[in-house]
Amino acid sequence: MKPEGEPPHRRRDSPDTAFPGLSGQSKRALRRRAFGYNRPMNTNRFHRSLLALTFLVCGRAAADCNEPPGPAVDWQRCYLDGRDLQGKDLSRAHLGDASFERANLTKTDMSGAGGFHAKFISARMAGAKLDGGTFPEADFTKADLTGASLQNADLRRARFFKSNLAGANLTGAKTVGADMLNADLSGATWTDGHRVCAAGSIGQCD
Repeated sequence: MKPEGEPPHRRRDSPDTAFPGLSGQSKRALRRRAFGYNRPMNTNRFHRSLLALTFLVCGRAAADCNEPPGPAVDWQRCYLDGRDLQGKDLSRAHLGDASFERANLTKTDMSGAGGFHAKFISARMAGAKLDGGTFPEADFTKADLTGASLQNADLRRARFFKSNLAGANLTGAKTVGADMLNADLSGATWTDGHRVCAAGSIGQCD
């Protein structure tokens, strides 16, 4: 407890201590300017900023799963199991957490697409193009990727259990942590762009 008559504690950088010669009215004006008290609130600008922030935070979450296939389509977290998307252009599409189980993606262009944790289980993807796409932790279990192009694709921790990658091109692909148990890599071009896996390469490029 402070002794009687002791002046109240003041911040060292406050106008009261920094400018001891100022009058009370001048100090109050200085405090208002320093802390922005005299700025009127523009409610319209505030509401516009709030709407913009809401769009940035939530805009990607409102994917339209009924949107027709096309470049940069937003199908995040959509169920597209069994869909016939053969030969469609899905380049730069947003496919994170989407499911394409048993879908027909033969010769479909998914170059540059984002497919984090997407599911392509038992999908038909022969001749599909995934060049430059990001598919970490995607599940290609039992998918038919015969002759598919996965050049420079991010396939880290992706699952290719019993998938068919015969004749596929994996040049420049990132495969760290990828599960290729029992995957058929016969005739596939490996990540170095030079080695071609021997016939009968199962689970690894021989």
